[in-house]
Amino acid sequence: MLDVISYKNEIIITVVLLALLIGINTITKKAIRRFGRTSAIDMNSRKIIFYLSNLLFYGIAIIGITLIWGVNLQEFSIFISSVLAIVGIGFVAQWSILSNLTASVILFFGHPLRLGDRVRVLDKDFDWTGKVEDISGFYLFMRTDDGRRISIPTNLVIQKGIEILHKENNSIENGGPKIKE
Repeated sequence: MLDVISYKNEIIITVVLLALLIGINTITKKAIRRFGRTSAIDMNSRKIIFYLSNLLFYGIAIIGITLIWGVNLQEFSIFISSVLAIVGIGFVAQWSILSNLTASVILFFGHPLRLGDRVRVLDKDFDWTGKVEDISGFYLFMRTDDGRRISIPTNLVIQKGIEILHKENNSIENGGPKIKE
C-alpha cells in the first residue's frame, strides 16, 4: 500500500503531462491541416509534417516521463548525449536523408511552390522546365516539357531554386485544389 501512495504524485503528473501533450498535438495537427488546406498542399505532404510532429511529441513525452519518475539527471544527460552522438554519426553518414526531410518541411511551410505549377529549375547544366506532379518527403516529381518524368531531391530544389512560370489556381477562394480523377 505504501508503494501506491509514494507513487501517487508521479502517476498524477504523468497523466497530466500525457493529457497536455495529447491536447497540444491535436491542436498542432488541426493547425497543420488548416494550413495545408488554405495553401492547397496535398495530403502526402501533410502526412510528412504529421509524422515529424508526432516524433517531436513522443520525444518530449519520453523525456518528461523519464524525468518525472526520478531518473538521475546526470545519468539521463549522459544517456541522451550518447544517443544523440550515435544518431548524429548516423545522420552524417546519411546526411541527405536529414537534409531532404528538412527541405520538405521548408517547402511545405515557406515556399509558394504547389502541385500543378509550371516551373523551371534554375540550373546551369540542365533545362528542367515542366509541371510539378508531386512533392514527397524526399523528392519533387515533375513532368518536363519533352514528356520525361523526373525526380529532384527536395534539398536540391531549395539549393538550386525554382522559377514559377505559371501558378496553378489552387486557392480555396477559387474552388479549392484541382483533383485528378
